[in-house]
Amino acid sequence: MAQPAATTLLVWTRLLHAADLAGQHCADALRNVGLPPPEWYDVLLALERGGAQRPRDLQAALGKEQYALSRLVDRMVKARLLARTPCPTDARGHTLTLTIEGLAMRAAMWPVYAEAIERALGARVDEEDRAALARLLAPLAEPLGA
Repeated sequence: MAQPAATTLLVWTRLLHAADLAGQHCADALRNVGLPPPEWYDVLLALERGGAQRPRDLQAALGKEQYALSRLVDRMVKARLLARTPCPTDARGHTLTLTIEGLAMRAAMWPVYAEAIERALGARVDEEDRAALARLLAPLAEPLGA
């Protein structure tokens, strides 16, 4: 089995570290003003954009593990940001819909989240390098082939 090149390992380490730091910065910014974590925003935005969805469809869209999404959805339903309704086409399932409170929460989170993203990335990397980074990361954002 071939070992990764030294540059591959360096990029891997920096990529994971940068993602951890940026994610923690965004989570801290939201928490510091009493808002939920970025994962909540992702769910709220997906339902705002896509309308009511089955949990399995939301799971696929967000790339989350089923158990993690299930626990997250339970907390968001308890917070009244999401509602579960019986699925009209499958009596065994349910759909998730965004509540008015969920829509308001998503709107309240965005300015704080946007500022944190700008501080973590936009203010630190110039536009040309951000474009190059986006291009370079595009193939890594696709699922691995079987």
